[in-house]
Amino acid sequence: MISSFCIPFLFSTFGRKLENTMKIISYNVNGIRAAITKGFLEWLQQANPDVICLQEIKANEDQIPTEAIEAAGYPYQYYFSAQKKGYSGVAVLCKTEPNNIVFGTGIDHMDFEGRNLRVDFDGLSVMSLYLPSGTNIDRLDYKFQYMAEFHLYIDALKNEIPNLVICGDYNICHEAIDIHDPIRNARVSGFLPEERAWLDGFMKNGFIDTFRLFNKEPHNYSWWSYRANARNNNKGWRIDYCLVSEPLKDKIQRALILPEAKHSDHCPVLVEISN
Repeated sequence: MISSFCIPFLFSTFGRKLENTMKIISYNVNGIRAAITKGFLEWLQQANPDVICLQEIKANEDQIPTEAIEAAGYPYQYYFSAQKKGYSGVAVLCKTEPNNIVFGTGIDHMDFEGRNLRVDFDGLSVMSLYLPSGTNIDRLDYKFQYMAEFHLYIDALKNEIPNLVICGDYNICHEAIDIHDPIRNARVSGFLPEERAWLDGFMKNGFIDTFRLFNKEPHNYSWWSYRANARNNNKGWRIDYCLVSEPLKDKIQRALILPEAKHSDHCPVLVEISN
């Protein structure tokens, strides 16, 4: 656990960007409109990332206060919503205009649910990912299908774009250190051995878990159930990641979890990469 004397330092400096870096934040907002009513835009101005990847926006673009987001410093906004209303959806908000924007993967069953959006800049590309959860047996089967096809998609994409940052809600805890009760949750989706093995293989195939590059301590989570006062008791799961491809390893400057942001059942995760 982060010791108490470190917390004010981390929380007071996350909004200050290191020189000559790109600050990227990922945040499952569990409904962008609801998050905005809880102070998300004020927080965003303080956090001041160059790029923020959002998941589970649960809205179409015409339902989102885009002018208020632009006024907060993000004129370049890209939304990829699910066809089902009020469900899933990802977004990327940028301070500067990307060179290229890619909505989806070209794989119909993935894109139907609005789970992937990529922006390309000079030197690197940033993807917002919302990997499915396995809430029932049908969805768990779909999750495994998605994971397998996404891995193949990224394998091919890396040949075209080697400098890749995949930020998002992976809906999987990688290791026992990443969940508050690994024994009781061993057969719960999100911590199944098969899910963990997939994420482990995905990372070993050329991606770095940026948070664990800097922090090996337990009790660092990014999602808490709304039940049983889980967040106040820090009974959480670390399922949100900023994964960075191996060619960018030497450019990773810092990575943080930001649990003081409370606009969702998730909290944001951050990575800074030198230009």
